[in-house]
Amino acid sequence: MPALGIVVVAAGSGTRLGHAEPKAFVELRGIPILEHALTRVFDSVEPAQVVVVAPESRIAAARTIARRVAGPAEDAVTVVVGGASRQASVLAGLAALAPDVEVVLVHDAARALTPASLVDDVVRAVRATGGGVIPALPVADTIKRVADGEVRETIDRSALVHVQTPQGFPRRALDAAYAAATEEYTDDAAAFTAAGGTVTTVEGDARAFKITTRWDLRRAENVLGTRVGGMRTGIGVDVHAYDETSPLWLGGLYFPDEPGLAGHSDGDAVLHAVCDALLSAAGLGDLGSRFGTSDPRFRDASSEVFVRETLALVGGAGFSVVNVSVQVIAARPKLAPRRSELEAHLATLVGAPVTIGATTTDGLGFTGRAEGIAAIATALLAAS
Repeated sequence: MPALGIVVVAAGSGTRLGHAEPKAFVELRGIPILEHALTRVFDSVEPAQVVVVAPESRIAAARTIARRVAGPAEDAVTVVVGGASRQASVLAGLAALAPDVEVVLVHDAARALTPASLVDDVVRAVRATGGGVIPALPVADTIKRVADGEVRETIDRSALVHVQTPQGFPRRALDAAYAAATEEYTDDAAAFTAAGGTVTTVEGDARAFKITTRWDLRRAENVLGTRVGGMRTGIGVDVHAYDETSPLWLGGLYFPDEPGLAGHSDGDAVLHAVCDALLSAAGLGDLGSRFGTSDPRFRDASSEVFVRETLALVGGAGFSVVNVSVQVIAARPKLAPRRSELEAHLATLVGAPVTIGATTTDGLGFTGRAEGIAAIATALLAAS
């Protein structure tokens, strides 16, 4: 079983939303809110056991939605009945996690547009700190303390943040915190700190707002609406030093009799820049955050693996590739003799037209001194 568990709480009634059905099952542009939330969870990098906590009256619907989103990863999803409060629902979700789960994220389905990159950020931070981690955004509004309708003081907002989900914790520590809880908490971090745990923050995301009222639902529709028929651009840059002991792979092609490039994988600067541009355009982070050098799976791997994984992420986020352009800055190799071959191979990899340009820096800088290669890519995506 995966070492990561993600509990998606979708058991709330959502009375403030003004719909007869529970909030997570209200449609947002024709798709249930829960489905939007799960789609982004499954777009995250690390395999996880996903536990959906739903109202008893909607268990069958929740299972259908979860199976549809999970697809071939259907076995990774468990659906359980929630409780009378959020805290009771979280406890039901935690109880359904496999014993092997070491890190758990608790996420509100109502934050349906939370990007997958935020899920990844929280997981990495929990592992790095060994404590609780919550996404947070600074408070922009002026804050007043009011009593009996009268303003009593202005609160210093510099130490205040808006807290979001998913919130992440070491699994055993969160279990212990809830086991010791003697009151209802508004979020999981409150229970964790009450039990003596330390909680730190990562930068939140404006898209992770909570859908609570009809206004919020309309806002979410507008956010999604900006992507319908819209175009997105992104830029990616990659640099690698030459390594005389390695073969040279560039743009997915082998260049014999040329020094290779140093790197965790095959060092293909062109493909790395292309991946960064695609991820940037889709708002999915960058190559380092998605396929870090700490992951042994990618040591000496062909960079075409990164392209395939990146395209899956981009497609999962609702985009298709329109075209990609790459500029290579290097003293060697000479690309002109193989430009057409490179463009054809890259177009096959990406599934869209790709153009390649090449230049030198007239002896200036590390590329001019023939110490390495730089590649700059731009990508244009269309919302599916």
